[in-house]
Amino acid sequence: MVDAGFSVEVEDVNQEVLWAMKDSLSITSDLSGCHTALIGDYFVEGHVPAREIQRMLAEAPDARGLTVPGMPMGSPGMGVAGTGDPYEVLLVLNDGSTQVFASYA
Repeated sequence: MVDAGFSVEVEDVNQEVLWAMKDSLSITSDLSGCHTALIGDYFVEGHVPAREIQRMLAEAPDARGLTVPGMPMGSPGMGVAGTGDPYEVLLVLNDGSTQVFASYA
């Protein structure tokens, strides 16, 4: 994220604190990834590509945030980009429903 121009402040917390944070953001277990970030009024959950975060910030959708559930191989930080499993970046809407924001193969 730093390489993409984002200022990053890392806070290492235990699992109990992390899940409490996810609960407060209404990030359900099926939407959960291994990292949770806040940027502006949005959350970013899991291994979301920087360009999708930049797109979300530019488009400013009426939504809660982005997620890449799980830890799919080929997502940022999970092996070589463009190899591995196909995955989707989901936009989490205010009602908790999702829609595909981007697809990677």
